[in-house]
Amino acid sequence: MSDPDPEVRALLPERLDRPLRLGPFPSARDALKFLAWTAVGALLVPSSGPAIVVPFGLAGLGVAIVRIDGRAPDDWVVRLLRWQVRRLGGRELVTPSGTPRSGERSIVRRSDSLLAVVRTAGVPLAYLPPAELARRFELYRDLLRALGGPAAIHAARTPIHPAPYLPAEPAPPGAEGVSRAGYRELVGVIVRRRSLRQVCVAIGQAGTDARSLSALEARTAELIGRLRALGLRPTRLRGHAVEEALHRMGIRVEGRR
Repeated sequence: MSDPDPEVRALLPERLDRPLRLGPFPSARDALKFLAWTAVGALLVPSSGPAIVVPFGLAGLGVAIVRIDGRAPDDWVVRLLRWQVRRLGGRELVTPSGTPRSGERSIVRRSDSLLAVVRTAGVPLAYLPPAELARRFELYRDLLRALGGPAAIHAARTPIHPAPYLPAEPAPPGAEGVSRAGYRELVGVIVRRRSLRQVCVAIGQAGTDARSLSALEARTAELIGRLRALGLRPTRLRGHAVEEALHRMGIRVEGRR
């Protein structure tokens, strides 16, 4: 009679990225936060008395230990302040793209060349099957090879503009108005906690004559078609948006068309 198969065990090592705890604190950084708050309270003892240390110590303990959705309270405050600065600045907000107004230019003229800019967002790839990932990679590689001249790619994160997702105003009275107010608040919370990937592709064409303009238009149309083949929704920037994109990319515009 043969012996049963032996039991095989595989011991998994500890996670290398696991944060190291320091006493009751989740990490050494959180312990330093607690010490910093306590030190501030200690500095105020000569003017406010020893009792001032207690509220500062409790505040430091809350900042170091309390977690809201996996983040410390001070992290949420910093994220909120950064979002407010971006929102008030208005330069990085994504606005819904509509029909361009007549007279808006899509070509920027420099002293010796012409420029055009195409903006697009990202596409989720995490859950695509391997065959589709390989196809997207081939399409993206062909896109880079087909640029065929001076080009620059700028990728950044940008806040979401809530206007396209909000209901029309004014809100009706009664229960529907209350529901709309709750929905508006929900949209505000979602757009504050999320952001969009914004990619701008600038194409340059040497020369400023009609032939250079025609070549640039053909290259831009081919780029838009290849981006759509990747599952993206590119937008040809026009008017002031072109100069804004070039400014963020560090490309100086010497003249205007």
